[in-house]
Amino acid sequence: MAPGLFYGKINQENIMRWKTALLGFCLVSVCAVAVGLAVEQHPFSVHDMLAMDRISGPQLSADGQRIVFVLRKTDLEADRGRTDLWLVGADGSELRQLTSHEESDSNPRFSADGKSVWFLSTRSGTSQVWKIAIDGGEAVQVTDEPLDVGNLVVAGDGGHIAFTMEVFPECKSPQCTRDRLDKKEKEKASGRIYDSVFVRHWDTWWDGRRSHLFVMAVEGGEAVDVMAGMDADTPSKPFGGPEEITFTPNSRGVVFTACDAGKKEAWSTNFDLYVCGFKGMRNPRNITAVNEAWDTMPVFRPDGKGLASLAMARSGYESDRFRIVLRYSEENPNERQILTENWNRSPGSIVFSPDSKTIYTTAKNLGQQSLFAIDVETGQVKTLVKDGSISVFAATAERVFYSMKNLKSPAELYSVKTDGSDVQALTRINAEKIAAAKMGDYEQFTFAGWNDETVYGYLVKPVDFDPGKKYPVAFLIHGGPQGSFGNGFHYRWNPQAYAGAGYAAIMVDFHGSTGYGQEFCDSIRGDWGGKPLEDLQKGLAAALERYPWLDGERVGALGGSFGGYMINWIAGNWPGRFKCLVNHDGNLDERMAYFDTEELWFPEWDHQGTPWDNPQGYEKHNPVNFVKNWQTPMLVIHSANDFRVVDTQGLATFNALQRRGIPSRLLYFPDENHWVLKPNNSILWHKTVIGWLNQWVKN
Repeated sequence: MAPGLFYGKINQENIMRWKTALLGFCLVSVCAVAVGLAVEQHPFSVHDMLAMDRISGPQLSADGQRIVFVLRKTDLEADRGRTDLWLVGADGSELRQLTSHEESDSNPRFSADGKSVWFLSTRSGTSQVWKIAIDGGEAVQVTDEPLDVGNLVVAGDGGHIAFTMEVFPECKSPQCTRDRLDKKEKEKASGRIYDSVFVRHWDTWWDGRRSHLFVMAVEGGEAVDVMAGMDADTPSKPFGGPEEITFTPNSRGVVFTACDAGKKEAWSTNFDLYVCGFKGMRNPRNITAVNEAWDTMPVFRPDGKGLASLAMARSGYESDRFRIVLRYSEENPNERQILTENWNRSPGSIVFSPDSKTIYTTAKNLGQQSLFAIDVETGQVKTLVKDGSISVFAATAERVFYSMKNLKSPAELYSVKTDGSDVQALTRINAEKIAAAKMGDYEQFTFAGWNDETVYGYLVKPVDFDPGKKYPVAFLIHGGPQGSFGNGFHYRWNPQAYAGAGYAAIMVDFHGSTGYGQEFCDSIRGDWGGKPLEDLQKGLAAALERYPWLDGERVGALGGSFGGYMINWIAGNWPGRFKCLVNHDGNLDERMAYFDTEELWFPEWDHQGTPWDNPQGYEKHNPVNFVKNWQTPMLVIHSANDFRVVDTQGLATFNALQRRGIPSRLLYFPDENHWVLKPNNSILWHKTVIGWLNQWVKN
């Protein structure tokens, strides 16, 4: 049954009654039963994971009455995800699909009057800005630029839109860039010449273009490059988005995030906020020059009395704690108030209350990503919603709106009163699919890790759990290392895929993980193979002791990125413990990894310098030095377009395994990056990984 049909059969009275009766994030799985859906259950698998519809990009209308969001559906035949725009009332009523073109629609923004939605679409053959009325009718194309358009933002007064395009900085117009690209396509020589790094970044070879911000009047006309001449990008690459761009309150200027570091870009985290007017053009002005660390996420107060943003304090460290910073004057931007200096969490977003007295934000928090309210006057922090992985996107005087996912549900939309009471589910897009897929129950546990400090972990039970049986274990190790395997639904490393295959999944947030205070996160600098390994060893032992139904003789360890590095480290420094290992995109040689990666600030911080200034920092915990101890069967996975952990690291790992005569297998993707994103590749990934576990662990 399609979501639109499902909701079309529910009347308003029933919606309000069910919203009151069925609260909390467990709602999603019980709602299908509550409305009497007949479902045939089966164990969760990668096919269920891919079938889940993905909510993203929610936006609240200015009058607080409607939410527009992006819904992604997986198209296995086309081997991609396709996105449409949907609307739902702020009370959860009147869910309906707004766009249905076969091409993808994304990045929605309400018009100032709330009667229409601006969005990006590829329906014209390239990504352009479109507009559609919310009460029906056909979408209208707004821009016809010669280049793809991204990162759409709409001015508060509705008079202008801003968007980005990839341009050569020296070009005076987007057409100039188009002409140069077309000319390059006709050249017989394919070589490129570089005079500085980045040569390539994440999964893309650099060709000289920069993502520049353009502003255009809504009635049309020329799009003005407000970054003309800047050799920098906005938003930040590769993961930044329109949240790093905002119009000024008077809608006569824009503020954006950029790193204008010149030849130091590959080892600089000095992202700054720039302000630029577009009426009577002036050059962008850096308003955060006093801070040499990361500044981002500009948000103006609704009362017009200043700007809030996020800022780190230590340069060269991408995992430093963000603070919320308040600035009250464009003329004196160095006069700032650090609102959350005494709060040992790193906020990930900023949403003001309409009266500007409260900031709502989220932060990783003891295995959750919780929702918090911060008093702008005092800096006092209150937890509104603790459990789950939450992303806040809007607030009215009465309620806060957010998306939330957990280990048994993809993201759905919710709201909560500003005092933290009366949680209401606004969408149940995946209710039927969740009801059909049997998932393992989960619980959090703690143990005494390194230095007897408290360390957190999660256990996910196998599907159809029977306490009288013994179950094999999938021991999952997260990446980062400044990351977390928290209470969220993952579309790559989902523990339910292992629970559905008959395994118990154990995940330990070792020292270095985020959400447990900055000191806990910082503690592994120069100690990659020390505290994390000890926590993993003690965490597995604690879980085996606490849950006697776990079979300690049948355990496989799996990890990606830093988790892949840790698999190689375990192979040489904890040999014989596991029946098999799975290494996804992990480094074998940390010294060489410095020279073949792209963002150099990362190894320079974590390994305390460069390999020539501090060689011991790279050799102290270098897996390649312990290959002689390897003995455990290993599956190695790597991808050609991974420029963060390059594929030669995976090939080198496989070479070492083969040369030593250790049972091993290589799964190589010529068309993926650091992540496996294509649906059919994801199916092959899971089939291969679980097959490897079944061969060496279960059987």
